[in-house]
Amino acid sequence: MADIPASPADGNVKVVLVSAIANTDAPTVAEVTAVGAVDISCYLTASGLKPSLSEQVIADERLCSTQTYEKKGRAQRSLEVEYIDNTNTPDEDLYNKAKETLVPGAKQFMVIRRGKAFDTALVATDKVTVYPIEPGEYNDLPPEANSVLKTAQKLFVTGETKVGVAVAA
Repeated sequence: MADIPASPADGNVKVVLVSAIANTDAPTVAEVTAVGAVDISCYLTASGLKPSLSEQVIADERLCSTQTYEKKGRAQRSLEVEYIDNTNTPDEDLYNKAKETLVPGAKQFMVIRRGKAFDTALVATDKVTVYPIEPGEYNDLPPEANSVLKTAQKLFVTGETKVGVAVAA
């Protein structure tokens, strides 16, 4: 079998918080790059973007069979983040955008693009995942030796997540 290339994850994920998207099936370049959009890619820790998916199973049992079949049931997407926290430091005013933007209860959208350098601008045709979210409470993580101060949050997914949708012009 021929060698199949793999795409590195390091540096190739962009995460933007957006206050409004009219159509999550086709977010526009203007929406995902608006003045209020906040790129938190560099605030997230290396393992700090934690999407998950749970799919339920419907058992399909038949009188005539000794086997139980399965059908796809409901699905639930979850999202948690862990990021650096510069609260009460000299860097707080300029470099605490993740904590300032992920205010508990503030309805917003998280737009995630994978496969291109994080600092490459979002453009039409980029494929993204759009999560409608409402951030939960701040969870200041315990300090550790040889580490930085971090905060974690559950982001409640409040509507249908759109996976692999193209950004519109």
